Amino acid sequence: RHPNYFGDATLWWGFGLLALATPGAWWTLAGPAIMTTLLVRVSGVALLEKQMSRRPGYAEYVARTSAFLPLPPRGR
Repeated sequence: RHPNYFGDATLWWGFGLLALATPGAWWTLAGPAIMTTLLVRVSGVALLEKQMSRRPGYAEYVARTSAFLPLPPRGR
C-alpha cells in the first residue's frame, strides 16, 4: 500500500550499510533503524493508514495488500 515508504527505508539502509565500510561505524545503523521505525509506526504508514481508513472499500484492500513490503497480493 505504501511502496514509497519502503523505498525511503531501503535508501536509508543502503546508506547505513555503505557506512559500515569504515572501521567502527556500526553505530551508523541507528539512523536507518530510527527512520524505519518513524516511517512505519509514527509519521508515514501509520498516519496515512489512519486517514485512508475512512474511504469505502479500503478495508478489503488492506486485507489483501501488504502495508510496507511490496509483496504479491494475498488471496481473498
